[in-house]
Amino acid sequence: MLESLGSLSGTPWVYVIVSLSIVLDVFVPILPSGVLVIAAATTAAGTSTAADAVGGVDVTSPVHGGTPLAQMFSLVLCAATASVLGDMVAYRLAWRGGDRFDRTIGRSRRLTAAQKRLGTALTRGGGGIVVLARFAPAGRSVVSLGAGVAHRTVREFLPWSALAGLAWAAYSVSLGYFGGHWLGMSWVSPALSVVALFAAGSAAAFLMRRPDRGTAH
Repeated sequence: MLESLGSLSGTPWVYVIVSLSIVLDVFVPILPSGVLVIAAATTAAGTSTAADAVGGVDVTSPVHGGTPLAQMFSLVLCAATASVLGDMVAYRLAWRGGDRFDRTIGRSRRLTAAQKRLGTALTRGGGGIVVLARFAPAGRSVVSLGAGVAHRTVREFLPWSALAGLAWAAYSVSLGYFGGHWLGMSWVSPALSVVALFAAGSAAAFLMRRPDRGTAH
């Protein structure tokens, strides 16, 4: 994966691939969008570090897509924008096909509970659950579809979706950047970064389940 992204580094194609993966994984959560973001950031950081080491390449040239920090900023902006776009597409589809999506959610106790928590959180202005869900496995799908089915307003949902996308993108890119900067292009760097990403997802899922345990007693 690093070799493939490395050949695309500094070209618009890497942003197209990452964006498509992020937009689509709200519908197909098994897509490795987070892994792709980390790999792209690792590749950019590792390439610039290697270039600095040999001292013969100008990493600020157009061929390399600008300075490493500029590439990281562009990647964060790209990933966050794609995240919000995917959220809003799912939200609108669920809004328009509310009955069908509502029946689908109603067949799952977990999805029903998540939908109720989401509605309460958004109504009270506590949309932090949207941010948490962005890190949890399939949480983004549940939140975006649930907000649409419940007919939450764009004003209630969009700001939290934007904050969630930005937080997730910044975290994922930071993992890839620092891993690539410190460990270079070896497989160890993306592997450790992916572990850290999944650890954040597990922590988010745990925090989202806490209200269920609290109401059960």
